[in-house]
Amino acid sequence: MKSSAVKSVELDIDWAVQTVMPIEFQGRELHLEARAYQGVDPHCQAMVLIHRDNPSQGELPVVRVHSGCVTGDIFHSLRCDCYPQLQASMEVITTSPLGVMVYLPYHEGRGIGLVNKIRTYALQDQGYDTVDANVAIGAPIEARDYDLAAHILFDLGYSRIALLTNNPAKVNALRAEGITVVEQRSLIVNASPYNKRYLATKKERMAHLL
Repeated sequence: MKSSAVKSVELDIDWAVQTVMPIEFQGRELHLEARAYQGVDPHCQAMVLIHRDNPSQGELPVVRVHSGCVTGDIFHSLRCDCYPQLQASMEVITTSPLGVMVYLPYHEGRGIGLVNKIRTYALQDQGYDTVDANVAIGAPIEARDYDLAAHILFDLGYSRIALLTNNPAKVNALRAEGITVVEQRSLIVNASPYNKRYLATKKERMAHLL
């Protein structure tokens, strides 16, 4: 059931549409509220999935703001932890009274895009870590912003949240946008021989809580 498009200039959202989307997750059929948003920049688009299971009045939403990762989320690359984090987040979200997934495709490669990400992968094959590889190609170490994610949460009426993340910079960025992160919940996933150094770099050089 598709709603008519609405415009919210105050929130820097140009378009928002919604429907109900049946999904299969871990052998279960779930029906989630699905919304798509477009920011003022048409390249900034987001997918939101909302799970509700009789939440109490004032229930604190459990939120994952997930950066899109073609290599991990779609093709299950072992070089990062994106896919296991996505799966772990969905498990929490779909078993919570009120769970929200905000998926940001334009955050690919921490905001530097798919082609540049693969360029850094080639440098990592030569021994660079993820931070130094970005620097070597002239890309920012971290190019993501969370304006649209925050505006989406305001649009949903969720200005107070429990956030699923290991990244303190994400917490700080959302707080800077006016979102009250009442609780930060880490997502610890198993390392593989292919992403062990990647995870170590996130912990040692980017202060992730791993």
